[in-house]
Amino acid sequence: MTQQSKKVINSKVVNFQRDASYYFEKGTLYYKKNKLDKALMFFRKTMETEPDNPLNHYNVACLLSKMGYLTEANDVFGFIVEKLDSSMTECYFLMAVNFGLLEDLSMTRHYLKKYLRSSPEGEMAFEAEELLEAVSEEDTFYESFKYPKPEQKFSTLMEDTKNRLIKKFEESKDFRNKLLETLYGKDEDMASEVLYLYGLIGNESAEKVLREFARNPWVKKELKQLSLITLKEMGAEEPYQVFLEGELCRVNLREYSAEVPEWKEEWQEIINFTMENMKKSNLYEDYFFDDVQAIWIDYINAVYPNVPIIRKIETWAAGLEYALIRLHFLDLTQKQVASRDNVSLSSVSQKFKKINEVLKIDVKAYQNILKYLQEDDRNEGDEE
Repeated sequence: MTQQSKKVINSKVVNFQRDASYYFEKGTLYYKKNKLDKALMFFRKTMETEPDNPLNHYNVACLLSKMGYLTEANDVFGFIVEKLDSSMTECYFLMAVNFGLLEDLSMTRHYLKKYLRSSPEGEMAFEAEELLEAVSEEDTFYESFKYPKPEQKFSTLMEDTKNRLIKKFEESKDFRNKLLETLYGKDEDMASEVLYLYGLIGNESAEKVLREFARNPWVKKELKQLSLITLKEMGAEEPYQVFLEGELCRVNLREYSAEVPEWKEEWQEIINFTMENMKKSNLYEDYFFDDVQAIWIDYINAVYPNVPIIRKIETWAAGLEYALIRLHFLDLTQKQVASRDNVSLSSVSQKFKKINEVLKIDVKAYQNILKYLQEDDRNEGDEE
């Protein structure tokens, strides 16, 4: 090759400058393929290329959260609102969620309140209020009793922790009184957790409390059922006595069943309509369709016979789908669901709120995420 031809070729060389949009597209491509490490690498490149663009930082923080790098994600979220764009207040909400997953409920409450102060009418204001109420109740409960959280089942509970709980129950009159006070209090969710505790303690004193609870005429039927199940799991001798329909009955648990509602056509229509809407999106895997049916059946059974009047199938279906979204932390907002289904945002919010008040979807979602992260940590430890 002659010197002249080399000059011609060199004159045609153009420096290729890769901008943030190039790295974003590459990161998105790897994200869709579920290759999150590579996606993160390219998203970080967008930050380096356009360090003043808050959306580049936001994408990185969200991906870090999804990958479980919660502390690092919160550092990025904090940098966004403090240094780049104070109007992106949703960062406070996402920081609160991450702190919740880190089991730092104090910081969770702090950032939920900060979000609500800065965006009282924000898109996630309803979610923030619900989550704030949920974590506040849970924190107060566990701080009062200092025992393992209910997601820790009997099979995985450490024996020494159980022994400490039994010892505290036997030695502390104040603790026993606090348990009784909560058991007979107005908060049914707390009462059900205390029933779990009595089952965990499992001694004669705990059995006596549970038997008396089942015989009490003022206790709600659902809690009586739970107390009988707890007695059964403890191995307490049958038959049990329970006050039902104005009289004291002797029952064996295998003969004792809750009243089951006759399934109505309109209830089934809501499930069918919800699943049809879900099929329009590629967001849902197969098991989500089982989950949404389970949520609706649980709700009907929980409120029966006081089931709300169903006036509009579409709004209940949208509220039910959003309950599933919240349970699994899926990437779809109330506003998007309402817009897609051509119903009002307020109606979706109202229907979800009714379901959430009964089933505590937010609390279950929070506990499921904690359980998932704990199991993931254990699996990683086993691999090491």
